[in-house]
Amino acid sequence: MGKGGRPDGGDGFKEASRDGCEQENMAAWLLGVNTLKIQPFKLPNLGPRDVLIRLKAVGICVSDVHHFKNMRCADFVVKEPMVIGHECAGIVEEVGSEVKHLVPGDRVALEPGINCKRCELCKQGRYNLCPEMKFFGSPPTHGCLTNQVVHPGYLCFKLPNNVSLEEGAMCEPLSVGVHACRRANVGPETNVLVMGAGPIGLVTLLAARAFEAPRIVVADVNDHRLSVAKALGAHEIVKVSTNIEEVAEEVVKIKEAMGTRVDVSIDCAGFNKTMATALSATGSGGRVCLVGMGQRELTLPLTSAAAREVDVIGIFRYKNTWPLCLELLRSSKVDVKPLITHRFGFSQKEVEKAFETSAGGGNAIKVMFNL
Repeated sequence: MGKGGRPDGGDGFKEASRDGCEQENMAAWLLGVNTLKIQPFKLPNLGPRDVLIRLKAVGICVSDVHHFKNMRCADFVVKEPMVIGHECAGIVEEVGSEVKHLVPGDRVALEPGINCKRCELCKQGRYNLCPEMKFFGSPPTHGCLTNQVVHPGYLCFKLPNNVSLEEGAMCEPLSVGVHACRRANVGPETNVLVMGAGPIGLVTLLAARAFEAPRIVVADVNDHRLSVAKALGAHEIVKVSTNIEEVAEEVVKIKEAMGTRVDVSIDCAGFNKTMATALSATGSGGRVCLVGMGQRELTLPLTSAAAREVDVIGIFRYKNTWPLCLELLRSSKVDVKPLITHRFGFSQKEVEKAFETSAGGGNAIKVMFNL
């Protein structure tokens, strides 16, 4: 397992709190398909550049749900018990001797991926593609649905006074939308189509608004999520189906809703149907950014897109996004609070219920744990 710990038998792991009392550090362990259990989680020793953080807010991501339901997400396979979770914020309890930008009591948002800093990709600044990345809750690295974690100080970002811990945890999904907009060069002259109004589609909508896209259309199969997208600032919404035979008809609807050229399409679902729609709707010379991973393999109409010089761009997680996300939240250019639809405590019963709620879809968008 990666940096984090292991389940303990017997008395479990005891740690001293700041007032001298001993208490167990507990975590939600994924033990099998649909099987989570809260049990002890031993932390590594605090290094000179590390920070000990008591987690206060942890969100459930669709990748967590894939791990929970299938013991895998894309090519990341859970082969042994693993602590789940990667969207988090908390309060600093202790800092290593070389950490100068944080002190105990600071509220922080955590970037969940630890890169090697040595490979060519890291040296080029594309550290999100580091082959040795250790990412919270992505096997074999333990996650953050736990009372406490030890994490490198440089990946802990102090929250502005007017940004809550829950909003701090939302920096992780928001980062995906910000990175997608950066990769697709979204700006004041790019009209944007967002395919999918799930949690990532909605944060991508918020990011595109913050990047000053003049017109944004969101397409989805779900009426409720489309209504949320509209409330969050989509200029138009388009109801689509799952039937790939209806792509041509729906592209006409999307272009009518946009009322002008589609410069950038961002597919936050990642299915044959959604990518085919994005490729067909995007204007000549435009860009399609694939964010979602709904299918492991896609069959797409690339020939016509290539003939129109439509660029296809991929993204993987994010890089250097936390400072911007925190500034967007501080300045109220982005409001993620409406996305948090369900809240749960950190007990065995509530953890199980939270994952059932998130996996069940319905009206749930972002399910958040308050620890």
